[in-house]
Amino acid sequence: MRVLVIGGGGREHALVWKLAASPRVEKIYCAPGNPGVGALAECVDIDVKDNTALVTFAWEKKIDLTVVGPEAPLANGIVDVFAAHGLKIFGPAQAAARIEGSKAFAKDIMRKYGIPTAGYGVFTDAVAARDYIKEQGAPIVVKADGLAAGKGVVVAMTEAEALAAVDMIMTDAVFGTAGAQVVVEEFMQGEEASLLAFTDGRTVVPMVSAQDHKRVFDGDRGPNTGGMGAYAPAPVLTPAVLERVMKEILQPAVDALRAEGCPYCGCLYAGLMITDAGPKVVEFNARFGDPETQVVLPLLESDLTTVMEACIDGTLDKTAVVWRDEAAVCVVMAAGGYPGEYDKGDVISGLEEAAAAGAVVFHAGTALKDGRVVTNGGRVLGVTAMDRDVLRAIEKAYAAVDRIGFRGAHCRRDIAHRVIDRVKK
Repeated sequence: MRVLVIGGGGREHALVWKLAASPRVEKIYCAPGNPGVGALAECVDIDVKDNTALVTFAWEKKIDLTVVGPEAPLANGIVDVFAAHGLKIFGPAQAAARIEGSKAFAKDIMRKYGIPTAGYGVFTDAVAARDYIKEQGAPIVVKADGLAAGKGVVVAMTEAEALAAVDMIMTDAVFGTAGAQVVVEEFMQGEEASLLAFTDGRTVVPMVSAQDHKRVFDGDRGPNTGGMGAYAPAPVLTPAVLERVMKEILQPAVDALRAEGCPYCGCLYAGLMITDAGPKVVEFNARFGDPETQVVLPLLESDLTTVMEACIDGTLDKTAVVWRDEAAVCVVMAAGGYPGEYDKGDVISGLEEAAAAGAVVFHAGTALKDGRVVTNGGRVLGVTAMDRDVLRAIEKAYAAVDRIGFRGAHCRRDIAHRVIDRVKK
């Protein structure tokens, strides 16, 4: 079969890597891809939001399956366009993708159908948002309603921080129209985890649990990022907690969207807070997470193309989804200055040596310059290693990281620290 992957980051590299392992796949294209993807697929220079160009390309190349990586093309209706042309595509339609595209929509669905989440208020007026914050007090969470590349959330520990966040998002419009409306949420105490699931709109099959590391520095300090690393499985999602998440969150969410007339097909991502009162939803995403994909897909034993086609065809209940009894760790190597201003164009060394150390190096923000791989983004690489347990995977991942170099490179040295803490206890 011929496959098209839409996107060009670390998540898409992981998707291409896993799809390329399928004996069913003879050719993969990736739009726009990156140098790492280019070793496995043919990269094509098409904008991820150019629906017309993408569907034309899929027709011309006789694509059998298209896989959407990032959220922007989903919110832009790429799935609807492909489906209208009779092309198979993995991902939710535009109406269902609102579960990520509008935080207010997601919160209202959760309230209507009794899905556990934080208390909240929705505001289109900055004065009303500030008044609500003053009534509720801090700590409190302020979120831009729309898509903001994972950066539209402020966890404010003081009232002043929360009020400043409203000014930044609504008055200064740093996220553009995504901040025209804000959601102000109750602060939840607990441990975060991610659970992705395959779904065909009725059946829901969970993937291996994972835990992301959002803060830029060790010890969960510093500003939030798109994710500095992840590991799977996450011990906080015990079998009992996982059962609750399936019964109280994921299955009800899929059932709710179907009841609302926008059935959800694809990968549904639940960002969770495991509180003393049980699991609650922090956010839903309408696609594979990044960097969670880089640790979850390596643990998938089943053929990814078969699972994705079952989701599209509505036969997921008849499809076995099998996972390896192993662990995976991904360490993100970032450019100097990230998540603030950062340089581009710095030569990257040691990629082959890292692979020889037993890691898979997923390219997130790279480019080719004069035949050499250079930095081209804030999160540059995701170095992933697998082993029979998390502790061994950690050791293998950092051994590979230490073989890679570029000017200003930095990474967290404590990915999966909660597992280490549990072992010590």
